[in-house]
Amino acid sequence: MNYVKKLSLLWLWAVMVCSAAVQAADDTEQASDDAATKGLEIAKERKARDTGWDNSVANMTMILRNAQGQEATREMRVSSLEMQTDGDKALTVFDSPRDVAGTAFLSFSHAMEPDEQWIYLPAIKRVKRIASRNKSGPFMSSEFAFEDMTSFEVEKFTYEFLREDKYNGEKVFVIEQTPQDEFSGYSKQIVWIDQEHYRVRKVEFFDRKGAAVKTLEFEDYQAHKVNGKEFWRPYRSYMYNLQTGKSTELSTNSLEFGQGLDESDFDKNSLRRAR
Repeated sequence: MNYVKKLSLLWLWAVMVCSAAVQAADDTEQASDDAATKGLEIAKERKARDTGWDNSVANMTMILRNAQGQEATREMRVSSLEMQTDGDKALTVFDSPRDVAGTAFLSFSHAMEPDEQWIYLPAIKRVKRIASRNKSGPFMSSEFAFEDMTSFEVEKFTYEFLREDKYNGEKVFVIEQTPQDEFSGYSKQIVWIDQEHYRVRKVEFFDRKGAAVKTLEFEDYQAHKVNGKEFWRPYRSYMYNLQTGKSTELSTNSLEFGQGLDESDFDKNSLRRAR
């Protein structure tokens, strides 16, 4: 084989290797785009299934458990208002025990801007605004963070479909959602969503260093009919802190829709008078 022929074969081999590498990169990029598109479609369908409930009032019990299993119980009422062009509004008022009775927490969730949150603490008779950079802090000494107490809005995250799976015998989608807010305490969340009703069944939270920090599980879903449409709500939720061994349980004792609430019921200037 002469020198020119050897050189031609070498050039042809190099071209084939480069083409294969480019094709592999294109395939990887396409797969990533497909996963992002499917993850976003699932998130949009989750939101669409939960649109149209208008307003509700729930009586709830919060149980705080330390690593040794000791419990502290709190009773509270949660009023919620669905907003048509933005995130939802919610007002939580604690009724007991005595040391937290009268505490009121107001949350305005926003799709494209940072959420707004205020808390009235009767012990100091002051309304405090929760700064965005403090939203990762604990809500009322529970394992829920302030940012966990806002409504789900599609625009708050980017998405990636991971796989189909089963959770407690149900077929689920498993997606990864990454917060867009620079002040979020989470680097990502892995979410299990059932394929029949698009209800969230489980969430794994990862801190800013990428370590698993908390797991949230939802149980006892019950359906409510509002204007002919079915809405599902979990009557039990459990937030487990994987790093401290503490947990918080939220139980819904009663839940009513169509309570005639409007925006005037969610006024930060009247938080100290919330009862």
